[in-house]
Amino acid sequence: MYTVVRRYQGVHDMAEVTRRAVEEFGPQLRDQPGFQGYWVVDAGDGVMATISVFDTEDAAAESTAAAATWVQENLAQLVPNPPQVTKGETTGVTAEVTA
Repeated sequence: MYTVVRRYQGVHDMAEVTRRAVEEFGPQLRDQPGFQGYWVVDAGDGVMATISVFDTEDAAAESTAAAATWVQENLAQLVPNPPQVTKGETTGVTAEVTA
């Protein structure tokens, strides 16, 4: 399992960005092979993080490329800065929530 955390700073209109990320971008990820989950975190003060989890490293990497393209094409005015990306193999899980 591989996890990607993308941390965005300078986000304008957090509610709108969150809504669109969940309603528009989330379904694109859900359709990818190996998709495990996608979360959006409002960290306050214009900081947002997204967490994507996939079965494989390749799928996780593809999600980062897809996110960059989607943000640039759909949210450039609301998310003006590129994210700080942290990615790697998920080495420990203490709890899982299933829907």
